[in-house]
Amino acid sequence: MQTASRRTVYLLLGLVMLLWSGNSIVARAIHAEVPPFTLAFLRWGGASLIALPVAWRHIVADRAEIRRHWLVILLLGMIGVGSFNGFLYSGLQYTTAANSLLVQAAIPALVLLFDLMLFRTRPRLAQIAGCIIAAAGVAVIIFRADPAAVGQMSFNKGDLLVLCAILLWALYTVLLRIRPAIHALSFLALTILIGALAMAPFAAVELQSRTILLSPGVYAGIAYVTIFPSIIAYFLFNWSVEQIGAGDAGQVINLQPLFGALLASLLLGEPFHLYHIAGMVLILIGIAIPLFARPVRTVARER
Repeated sequence: MQTASRRTVYLLLGLVMLLWSGNSIVARAIHAEVPPFTLAFLRWGGASLIALPVAWRHIVADRAEIRRHWLVILLLGMIGVGSFNGFLYSGLQYTTAANSLLVQAAIPALVLLFDLMLFRTRPRLAQIAGCIIAAAGVAVIIFRADPAAVGQMSFNKGDLLVLCAILLWALYTVLLRIRPAIHALSFLALTILIGALAMAPFAAVELQSRTILLSPGVYAGIAYVTIFPSIIAYFLFNWSVEQIGAGDAGQVINLQPLFGALLASLLLGEPFHLYHIAGMVLILIGIAIPLFARPVRTVARER
């Protein structure tokens, strides 16, 4: 893909968040039928079968760079694909959607923190302000604009697992800065394969004590998480970080609770309230602040 305008990148990131919101809903919906590491393995194993043939000619062309930087590719694949999804799916077995979204609201701030710690990239005032305002919007949605709801929340080991997942995701987002200069499809296919191989032994152990309860809904769920939040969303997210940087891309992650509420309303018939609208406004303001704060920065890597 070529470089694009800043607004185009943000629109594509919005699509990514929509697809990932669907991923969380599907994972939660079929958690009783498919254990977490098995779902992660099926997701990335299926994605590998699609991505590797498509990317093969680019992998062959990039083989010298891949050999030179295999350790970096392995690290990014383990952190951003294998470990992140294993922790997230495991956490969703125990925690509520609200708790999960609340913990994930910390990702933009963690991205800015890791970028500062690892690469001495000081966050801009617009990024900090946007992060705070968008997080406030997430809180409005989760707590239903009711301060009393804050004291009613309880946390369990699922929330700790989700916290481990979001720490890994924030780290992955920042470390995309050191991604080797190989074709985007090469990088995507290789990291997906690494994620699948990383999940395989955990899935094998898991299946010794649990079984998969197959149904048309489960097949559809696995197909969805294999194609849309995996191949399409990861490709677009990696490219977007390359275009506008980790800090700004991380801000858009707070769209997930908003999209989650919209999907729950459309697909599950859950009501959509005024507090959803209030949270939506705050989230969009928080995302818009860094969007309009400075001109686009592009770093082309495509060949």
